[in-house]
Amino acid sequence: MHDLVIRGGTIVDGTGKDAFTGDIAIADGRIAEVGGKAGPAKRDVEANGALVTPGWVDIHTHYDGQATWDSDLTPSAWHGVTTTVFGNCGVGFAPVKPGTEPYLINLMEGVEDIPEIVLSEGIDFRWESFPDFMNVLGETPRTMDIGTQVPHAALRYYVMGDRGADYQALPTEDEIKRMGQLLEEGLAAGAMGFSTSRTIKHKAADGRYTPSLTAREAELFGMADAMRRAGKGVLQVNSDFEEGDFDILRAAAERAGRPLSVLLIQVDNAPDRWKQTLDGIHRANAAGVRANGQVGTRPIGILMGLETSIHPFITHRVWRSMADLTPAERYQRLKNEPELRRALIDERPQNGHTKWMELAIDKAHPLAYPLNYEPEPQNSVGNRAKREGRDKWEAVLDAMMDQDGKAILLYPFENYFHGDLEVVRELMMDEHTVCGVADGGAHVGLICDSSAPTTLLTHWGRDRKRGEHIPLPYLVKKQTHDTARAYGMTDRGTLEAGMKADVNVIDFDNLAVTLPQVVYDLPAGGRRLIQRASGYRHTFKAGIETISADELTGARPGGLIRG
Repeated sequence: MHDLVIRGGTIVDGTGKDAFTGDIAIADGRIAEVGGKAGPAKRDVEANGALVTPGWVDIHTHYDGQATWDSDLTPSAWHGVTTTVFGNCGVGFAPVKPGTEPYLINLMEGVEDIPEIVLSEGIDFRWESFPDFMNVLGETPRTMDIGTQVPHAALRYYVMGDRGADYQALPTEDEIKRMGQLLEEGLAAGAMGFSTSRTIKHKAADGRYTPSLTAREAELFGMADAMRRAGKGVLQVNSDFEEGDFDILRAAAERAGRPLSVLLIQVDNAPDRWKQTLDGIHRANAAGVRANGQVGTRPIGILMGLETSIHPFITHRVWRSMADLTPAERYQRLKNEPELRRALIDERPQNGHTKWMELAIDKAHPLAYPLNYEPEPQNSVGNRAKREGRDKWEAVLDAMMDQDGKAILLYPFENYFHGDLEVVRELMMDEHTVCGVADGGAHVGLICDSSAPTTLLTHWGRDRKRGEHIPLPYLVKKQTHDTARAYGMTDRGTLEAGMKADVNVIDFDNLAVTLPQVVYDLPAGGRRLIQRASGYRHTFKAGIETISADELTGARPGGLIRG
């Protein structure tokens, strides 16, 4: 007798083949049968009319800190994610010498917008080495499986001390050798890769650039040699791809004999550079160097509201004068004191933030249900205000005060240069790309893209109005099989006999993401943006139900993936 049979669902199995109707039988945490009519089971789940897919595999998150205090890893858990990989972009918390934790916290705060107080209060640094860190992670039963990577910045700081925090400081041969040894130890202990960053967007909270920004060939090749010796791991990179960057990274991956995985997005200051990077990925694969681009499924957008980290008035003296008020008290003052609103609008500071927001308001859109992640540019707050003859600063303040001060605006700042998602579609359709910039656990007061797997299905598979849809079998494969294989996980990502029984049962007709909202549930009462889903009837991790009717069940069958 099977442990569980999911009966009569429309199966999209993650292999890319067409959907078919049938049963999925599960025994001992693995898939026993797929298709046809399965025999008796201890539990039957009726899936008639529902979509049945593998659990989502999200390979680009930043739950490094949250994973030490949170077994569920929301918001991702609410969106059908059954496997996640963090330690991306060269930042993380191991290895770390006792007493040096504040620098790694400061770096994570700046790069990934996770407040210092949250990390300081939330993380119990019970490790020094990377293997010790993995042992701590492995102690906790979880809603999903987790994997992590060795971050370049932590290696530099551990070996080089304060010099390691300076991206211009060059490590000695002995320091490169020691970093390589530590990397090899981490990979041997089960780290899934080595991550590094070469983007000027990444700065510590104290303003210093990320330590790996301009790492030279000698340093990168030293890490590549360690990966070759270990025979394991992915070289994961976030880069601006200035002249020559991709060639250096390709050479490192070739030397390591390991796959290269790079973030691939459209940026406004170089809107066609993604084409050069994608071409480099194609040439690498043609030459036998495995490489892929991690791409988004919607605009990368800053969420702006009265309680978020960034909005148009955040540097205004009047706004700052209300810093000690609760959000509710601040909203009441804005609502009841027209002269206060007038001062915010008319007495704007002449600084860089105001100049930036002048542009942002022209691209910002109020989010309303049902959510539209491909809004028409002419419907932005700024453009509507212009048509109506209104001051756009008054319009944006009014927009944020909607919903009793809880309204959220989306300012698309990447992947949306042309005001649509055609570039994103082209990136998603490429054979050498995978889904991978959701950033769960990061940018907690700015961005909430951990709901991207849900949007992948709803926007591209059902709702898109401004262009072509993408077939569901392709979409599902992109977020399951392809992401799993990108990190060498051959035991999951498809609904086939013998695979891990990680399964979503989805009410596809009614699947939706909810409006983002600000909550204060992090350590020390820290703030974060969350976004939930409706339409996940069931999520199973290794055959155990972790989501039922969109709510966590409390079961925690997941754990740490090693290698």
